[in-house]
This record gives sequence, C-alpha cells and structure tokens, in this order.
Amino acid sequence: MSAPKLDKTTAHASPRAGAEQRQITKRAAVVAAGTLASRLLGLVRDQTIAAVFPRGVTDAFFVAFTIPNVLRQLLAEGAVQSAVLPVLTKTREERGEEEAKRFFRATRGLSLSVLIVTSVLGVLMAPLLVDLFASGYAELPGQTERTVRLTRWVFPYIFFMGTAALGVAALNTHQRFIATSFAPGLLNVAFILCSLTLPGWLMATGIDGAMALAFAVLLGGALQVVAQWPSLRAIGYFQRPSLEFSHPGVREALGRMLPMMFGMGVYYIDVVLARRFLSEEGLGAQSYYGWALRLCDFPQGIFVMALQTAALPSLAKLAARGDLDEMSRTYAFGMRLTLFVSIAATALFVGLSQPLVVLLFQRGEFDAESAYETARALVAQGAGIWLVASVRQLTSTYYALGDTRTPVVVAAIDLVVFIGLCLGLRGSFGHVGIGMAVTGASLVQAALLWFWLRKKLPTLRLREIGISAARTLLAAGAGVVVGRLAASAVGGGTGAWGLALPGLVGSAAFILAFLLLALGLRSDELLIVLHPVMRRLRKKPAA
Repeated sequence: MSAPKLDKTTAHASPRAGAEQRQITKRAAVVAAGTLASRLLGLVRDQTIAAVFPRGVTDAFFVAFTIPNVLRQLLAEGAVQSAVLPVLTKTREERGEEEAKRFFRATRGLSLSVLIVTSVLGVLMAPLLVDLFASGYAELPGQTERTVRLTRWVFPYIFFMGTAALGVAALNTHQRFIATSFAPGLLNVAFILCSLTLPGWLMATGIDGAMALAFAVLLGGALQVVAQWPSLRAIGYFQRPSLEFSHPGVREALGRMLPMMFGMGVYYIDVVLARRFLSEEGLGAQSYYGWALRLCDFPQGIFVMALQTAALPSLAKLAARGDLDEMSRTYAFGMRLTLFVSIAATALFVGLSQPLVVLLFQRGEFDAESAYETARALVAQGAGIWLVASVRQLTSTYYALGDTRTPVVVAAIDLVVFIGLCLGLRGSFGHVGIGMAVTGASLVQAALLWFWLRKKLPTLRLREIGISAARTLLAAGAGVVVGRLAASAVGGGTGAWGLALPGLVGSAAFILAFLLLALGLRSDELLIVLHPVMRRLRKKPAA
C-alpha cells in the first residue's frame, strides 16, 4: 500500500514548515485522544444529569455553573493560553529554562492571589450574580434561592481551574500533552458518580438533591489539579510560588492579558445576556439551550480545541522568530483541518438534530418535549459550529503575533450585533432565537478577524483554504442526504430501541458517506489525518 498523497502545499513546504506541521498533527492527536475520552465522559455526564434531575434543577445548575466558568476563561484558561504561554515560550527561547521557571513561579504567585480573592468575593456576592445572570427566575418559586445556593458552592471551582490552567501552560510549553489532555475527564467522572449516588442520600437527610452537582464540581476541580503534579514535578515546575510581581515576564504577560481579558469580557457579556434572556423564556429554556451548546462543543473539544492547543506553541515560536512565511503556512494548515471537522459537524447537527437528541438524551426526566426543544436549539447553534471554530483559530493567530487589540475591537462589534439579533429574534423564536443570535454574531466576528489578518501575515492562503472547505462541504452535504434517508427508513419504532435507532443509523450513515466521498474527492485533510494510521498498518509485525 502506498503512502497517501498530501496536497501540493504540504508537499512543497519547506522542511521547517513540514516538521512543524507534523509536530502539530502529532500533538493534536494526543490532545484529541485525551479530549475524546473527556468528551465521551462528558456526554455520559450530560445524559446522567438530564435523566436524573428535573428541569428546575438543571436550569438552576446551568446558571450557577456558568458564572465561575465565565471567570475561568477570563482568569484561567483563556488568559493563560493567550498571554502566559507565549511569554513562557519566549522566555525559554531567549533566556533559558531557569529564567522560565522563575517567571512561572512569579506568575503562579500572582495568579493564586487573584484567584483566592475572586473566590471569596464570588461566594459573598452570589445573590447579586444570580440576579445579573437570571433575573427572570424571580417569577419561578424557589428557583432564585436554589440557584444562589448552588452558585455559592460551585464558585470556588475558579480557584482549581486557575491553578490547573497554569500547569497546562507549563506542560504544553514542554510539549507534554498527556496529563493536560486526560485530566479534564476527571470532572466528568465526579459528575457521574455524584449524580448517581448522592441525590437520594441528600434528600433523605433533608438536603436539596441538587447539591450533588455542587459537590461534583468541587471534587472534579480538585482532582484535575492533583493529576498534574507528577508531570509538573518531572519537568521541574512543581515549585513554591513567589510574589515577585515585578518580574519583567509577569509585566509582559499582564500587558498581553489585560486587553485580551477586556476583549473576552466583552464576549462574555454575550453569555450573561444570553442566560438573562433565557431566564425569561420559562422553565426548561436554560437546559435546552445548554444541552445544545454542550453538543456543539463536543466536536470542537475533540479536535478543534486540540488543534488550537497543539498549534499555539508553534505559532508563538514562529512569531517570536519573526518567521511570518512559515507562520502563514502553519496557520493555513490548522485552518484547513479545523474546517474539515467543523463543517462536517455543522452538517451533522443541523441535518440530523432531532434523531440525534432523541438517541442521546430521551430517557428518564428528559421527555419528548425536552428532546424537541433541544433539537430546535441544536439547529440554531449547530449552524455556527464552523464559525466558532474559525474564530478560535484566528484569535490564536492574533495572540501568537502579540496583537490583543484587534480581537478586542472585533469582540465589541460582535457584542453589538448579538444584542441587536437577540432583541429582534427572541420574541418570535424564544430560546431558539438566542441561539440564532449567537450564530449570526459569530459570522460577523469571523469575517472581521479574517479581513484584518491580511495586515498581519504575508498571505492568508485563502484559495488553498477555500478549495479544501469546498471539498468538505460537498462531502458533508451528501452525508446529510444519506443520513436523513437512512434515519427515515428505520424510523417509527416504539420503546427505547425504536426511539434510538433512527439517530444511531442516520449518524452512522452520515459518517460513512462523508468519509467515503471525502476520500473519493482526495481530501488532503482526510489523508493527513489517516497518514499516521496507514503508516502503522504498513509496518510489518516483528518476527
């Protein structure tokens, strides 16, 4: 069997570019494997929560858990990946490992100080935060009180996530992706175990069964931090934090971080407004929107975020060297792979939304009405998967270049568009209109980021990306047709198996048709993904 033929761009790239692309693909595979395990556990987590808890509990929890998650992106994962990691990479490249460790200790000290203060304030200000995120709950008896109680318990999650995020930066800089990829799955394990074992016991002792979800959050957060310790110790970064806030690297990271946090803050105003609008749409709206969002995050978490995580160190290194030609190739390579996955996911979730939701969730407390409303939300949000994926890749490129201003400006424009679309659509479409507004705003955001990136890189390689996306779109469209026909052919059954069969058969038919047509069209991205597997198959077994 001969090796798959890669695209001309890949074949004729310089040895350095080819090496970077191979490293990105290899690292992304490790990250994707860990993230796949975490996301599969996350799917089981969502299925468990949907079946065990009624909509009043899940609505309250979605709001309570959203609040620290917003700050997690601002103070932890988003800030670290976009500001701390590039500075840490630059420090190692220019000043050596010991100076990088010193910078890390100083950053750790500042981060822990901020996270402790934030956690305490969040617990104290929980009633105000819940009113900000879900003022509509005042019309539902007991819903505000339950949400406030859950918020107070889950808010310290930001402390654990902030601590873990710095560990991720150090490990990813040293290209150690296994611990950072598999540790997040521990949160989902905690959710599953606590949801299945604690509610009955808690209610028997007079405690709201919803508190099982709060205990799961704290347990899962702590486990993620502890899971990093052996790997951090192995690279010499498991050291006591310092309070050297005047370190030049800390100042540089803050210089990158503050405008970036403002930009992300503008984006997360979208989240606040979305949750606030949803709280006014009646019981269940938060949950329908939330589960659709979780499904849309599934393909992005498995591959898109994995690719972004793997590519950022390479992009930051090339930017630090001033090698913009190679950076253009690396950016285009990542974008092509991103669109290959995200366009397929968009087609699957929009074209087969109803049978997929029934397959995954319709059991226990999650009835037919919940499945229908969640499927409607999935169509609205699923249409924007490829846009959100593009935005993430584009934003990483800006941050690697040290440009934090442009994403801020674009995020502000995105906010204005989102608010306008929300106000115009929610009256007619309810919770679905809010998902439509997110997709519309993402379209504007992606277009502006692409437009302004022309001034940063020598070429955007749009023809290369466009041809690749067109092939993927053709294969995905054919997959939808085949998948819907297959789902209809086996539909109409009763019982658990009869309800699940259309989604199972339809999604399998979609995937098979998509892969076969992509292979027939000689999709370079599919060949790149399959190349390591085919190389292993060609190896003769040892005698």
